[in-house]
Amino acid sequence: MAKILIVEDEAIIRKSLRLLLTGEGHEVTEAWNVATAAANTLIDFDLVISDLRLPGGSGHALINLSAPTPVLILTSYASITAAVDAIKHGAADFMPKPFDHGELLTKVNAILNNPAARQLPAELSGHGIIGESDGMKMLFSKIKRVGKTDVTVLINGESGTGKELVAKAIHMQSSRCNHNQISVNCAAIPETLIESELFGHQKGAFTGAHAERVGLIETASGGTLFLDEIGELPLEAQARLLRVLQEGEIRRVGEVQPRSVDIRLICATHRNLRLMVENGQFREDLFYRLNVVELKVPALRERGADILILAQAFLQRVAKKFDRPGLRLSPEAQSALANHQWPGNVRELENALERAGILAESDWVSPDHLGLEHITHAPVASTSGATVVSDDAEEAQQNMSLEDYFQHFVLAHQDAMSETELAKRLGVSRKCLWERRQKLGIPRSNKRQAG
Repeated sequence: MAKILIVEDEAIIRKSLRLLLTGEGHEVTEAWNVATAAANTLIDFDLVISDLRLPGGSGHALINLSAPTPVLILTSYASITAAVDAIKHGAADFMPKPFDHGELLTKVNAILNNPAARQLPAELSGHGIIGESDGMKMLFSKIKRVGKTDVTVLINGESGTGKELVAKAIHMQSSRCNHNQISVNCAAIPETLIESELFGHQKGAFTGAHAERVGLIETASGGTLFLDEIGELPLEAQARLLRVLQEGEIRRVGEVQPRSVDIRLICATHRNLRLMVENGQFREDLFYRLNVVELKVPALRERGADILILAQAFLQRVAKKFDRPGLRLSPEAQSALANHQWPGNVRELENALERAGILAESDWVSPDHLGLEHITHAPVASTSGATVVSDDAEEAQQNMSLEDYFQHFVLAHQDAMSETELAKRLGVSRKCLWERRQKLGIPRSNKRQAG
């Protein structure tokens, strides 16, 4: 007997799958979207069966969240392209709707009997990056392309967005993945020591240099050097780094003869290096050497449904860490998370969920446990790139669940808006809007039937 999670927004299909699988002796749990699925401890399941298109996010999101639990993707969009895309995202297998019960059971049994199915997909293993928004999909695509090369990469993004994880993902995609990645925070090393730390020094090179020291650049030779907060690097050290990129060699402090090094350089910053160049704070020649490929990590507030997907993933981690398997996000907490502006980005979100795991007295996490300031006046981006304009954001926070807010918004605005406009304002597809109307029993307005 296996534990199987079914994630499907159509109740009739969920019921059909449940009857089929329980008839085979399996223990079945149901969920209707990504958020309700992620409220479970996904690694406890032996298999996740998920629809490809779900309200508020796609089945692809569950592949990252569920790993190493295998995911079987179902979709009514039966095409080779959809199948390849699902497998590319790490799905264990793919099956089109409508499906034959016998064929489905064959696939389920094949996955359950395959130990390798519970291993992390190679392209995701060790990266720790989760995201389904358009901005993150674009970033993943660029990581895969640049990872296979040896070019220098400059990663831009606000503090807390996960720039070091992006650097690690690039390194793991490269031919250098079996060698070291040395990470250095340039802002954390005193200016007087930065050259010695990076380039090393000879014994007696300066007061206190009692022994020879190998620098971090030399240590990274053969692998990848990641320089975080590169904008904090002093100008003199910038000149020495430029020589490393131009000549592939270093000189330890106090040494005459150069040493050859072979590194792949990845840098990151939250500062505007172009503006620093104009102000004379950063070398122009080094900037152009670093900026061969520029990757932008989106701010969390721009990532729409990723906020709740990440929150559920962090909550699972917290629940395991503090041995609290029943922890759940209340609808009010989900609303607060979705509407917060996240100035500290993913790091702030992770801290908020850990705080909630400590403070929550019951299994339900409330907004008070998260400790967020209520900053909700800016729009929230959806995964499709549309913008959710929070005209009624204050009402959504007054103990109103997400479904209550959805119903309130649609009833309040449907006379003046088309279905297309309503869907865009809510940050969902027209299909999702129609499905939610059916689920909540919200009729179309008689005053405006065209959309």
